[in-house]
Amino acid sequence: MQLSKGKSMQKFVKYYRVSTRSQGQSGLGIEAQQRDVQLYLDNYLNEEHEVMATYTEIDSGSKENRIELSKAIEYCKKHNATLIVSKVDRLSRDLHQLSGFMKDKKLEFRVASLPNADKPMLYLYGMMAEMERDFISKRTKDALASAKARGVKLGGARPNQQARHDAVKKDADDRAKTVEPVIKAMRDSGNTWDQIAKHMNELSIPTARGGKWHGKTVLNAHQRLS
Repeated sequence: MQLSKGKSMQKFVKYYRVSTRSQGQSGLGIEAQQRDVQLYLDNYLNEEHEVMATYTEIDSGSKENRIELSKAIEYCKKHNATLIVSKVDRLSRDLHQLSGFMKDKKLEFRVASLPNADKPMLYLYGMMAEMERDFISKRTKDALASAKARGVKLGGARPNQQARHDAVKKDADDRAKTVEPVIKAMRDSGNTWDQIAKHMNELSIPTARGGKWHGKTVLNAHQRLS
């Protein structure tokens, strides 16, 4: 690839992470991360770029010591490359560790789903995500406690599964209430379900399960409150 005189090529190192080996083997989760990263590289750079290396990890995002992430960071520092991940939680779900990455002056990284965010903004997003996870955890525990108080036995597989199902349903209902004003306003303006989904993804608003919106999931959220 021919570059203009005096213009250097921006170098990237891709890092993907899934939490379970089954996801890693099946490709579930990895493909979505790959699409996000490629969308960033294709649409949000003002200069030529080169992907130097790719690292994939099968491990929890709450762990501080992850072998492939350490390799990716070491490679970035050695070759003056930028680490790129699809979402903040792929880099880390631990706010203390994320803070360390922010303070590391030798490490540059980008989050594909937040293409215009700088380090302070990414830290704020990570802090908000941690608060949301903590709230969801407490809400799930509260739902399970309420089910137990109603006489549901949580020791067996079926009652426990039902209680968790109820907790997930409540979480989805609460999420629908949160996003309904956005959905209603855009529908009143003549937008399709797919257009609303695209807008909500651009705003980095996650679904109840932390995924991306599609026309069908927007419609489902709307119908929950109808």
